[in-house]
Amino acid sequence: MADMILAAEGVDKSFGITHAVNHVSITFAKGEIRGLIGENGSGKSTFCSMLCGIHTLDGGRFLLDGKELKIHNQVEANRAGISIIVQEMGTLSGLTVADNIFLGNEDRFTRYGIKNTAAMNREAQRLLDEYGFTHIKASLMIDNFNFEDRKLIEIVKATYFKPQVIVIDETTTALSQYGREELYKIMEATRADGRTVIFISHDLAEVLAHTDTISVLRDGELIDTVPSAGSTEDELKRLMVGRELGSRYYRTDYGPPAKGDVVLSVKGLSVPGQIRDISFDLYRGEILGFGGLSECGMHEVGKAVFGASFDRQGTVALADGTPIDSIPDAIRHSIAYASKDRDNESLIVNDSIRSNIVLPSIDDLAEGGLLKKKRMNRFAQEHAGQMSVKMTGIDQFVSDLSGGNKQKVVLARWLGKASDILVLDSPTRGIDVKVKADIYALMSELRKMGKAIIMISEEIQELLGMCDRIFIMKNGSVNAQFSRSPELNEEDIIAKML
Repeated sequence: MADMILAAEGVDKSFGITHAVNHVSITFAKGEIRGLIGENGSGKSTFCSMLCGIHTLDGGRFLLDGKELKIHNQVEANRAGISIIVQEMGTLSGLTVADNIFLGNEDRFTRYGIKNTAAMNREAQRLLDEYGFTHIKASLMIDNFNFEDRKLIEIVKATYFKPQVIVIDETTTALSQYGREELYKIMEATRADGRTVIFISHDLAEVLAHTDTISVLRDGELIDTVPSAGSTEDELKRLMVGRELGSRYYRTDYGPPAKGDVVLSVKGLSVPGQIRDISFDLYRGEILGFGGLSECGMHEVGKAVFGASFDRQGTVALADGTPIDSIPDAIRHSIAYASKDRDNESLIVNDSIRSNIVLPSIDDLAEGGLLKKKRMNRFAQEHAGQMSVKMTGIDQFVSDLSGGNKQKVVLARWLGKASDILVLDSPTRGIDVKVKADIYALMSELRKMGKAIIMISEEIQELLGMCDRIFIMKNGSVNAQFSRSPELNEEDIIAKML
């Protein structure tokens, strides 16, 4: 292994009484791709956020090439040779693609106090084309692009200046297979240059395949660092959770489901340019899956069913014919929606856990038109506890939570509302193996209670493991339908996705 480039010495960070990172010392080498894994809340994102100036250190220090780092924000981190692609959205709305790529470095295009926007756009477009992202236009507003394209833009932003250390925090969960392959190429080129990658992912097979070594954090402490070659997923899981974790996450029942009554009927659902002529009935006690490649339209189906799409055509109606034409209609009639983009569409991250959980249930909690804090506290505490949210208390801001605990808050909110129909878009995105198992168990329990679930997922095994029926979409339309069966396999699904 090449010389050490980065060292953490006794790094500490607490949020209230939660010790997120507990005296961690770890070294990284030049020309290395280091996996960093652990359960949600293990401290890996907090560790990297301190390295990149997003959070301040409570103790310890980082050294780069033997010199102590004094970093207070991401711009300073970039100038020191460290960059990060964050787990959630890392681009700023209201700015162009070029503005986002060169944010904090506009001075290279500025002379006598005047920014040369045309020159900045040309350079940004050159970079995008060089990376192969030719469909992204540098002069356009960032808001014109979807979640995946914005992640590709972040990749350019974080890597074009060839930093010595690149942190990739759960980025692949937002990418299609094409985007993932492009990211892997960048990781390998970084290693070949003698620079360092810190790669965070909950996909253990992916970590094993694309890293040299793997460090495991548990409850804020470094447990071990192991070579990727020769390690197995089961060994990594044991290090992550401190015990054996059974591999059976999914349902084991097969055979024709006992169909309940129709609870939702969708006819001719279309959104111009995104989906067309989608029709299906959803049954009580059913998990109905939607899968396909990233841009197939499946994510738009979830939004459209929840009444959150512009220019929606066709009908969405309850069994009694009640139309669902808007988000208030959906919430009022016991339909829940959890978006793939948690931070921007499912949560108010700069507010408390309590506020997020009670939000859809405010009308139910009001007494005589008045909201009582004690009742809201009791409600939030009950449902946060039901989902085992790891928190300092219900007053803690959602922005301080790990990805898995944020998702638990989303689900707690809708469990509190006692929703009968749940539309779950990528419900286990960026979530560790233990929390995945918890969410699958919850879905199975809800199904047995007679709830109906629409699950949208880019993970084929998840669809095979959890769904009664699976609709595979391609180019905005349903291309195939499968029923639950032990004989159904990934090859069957992939053949209809491509």
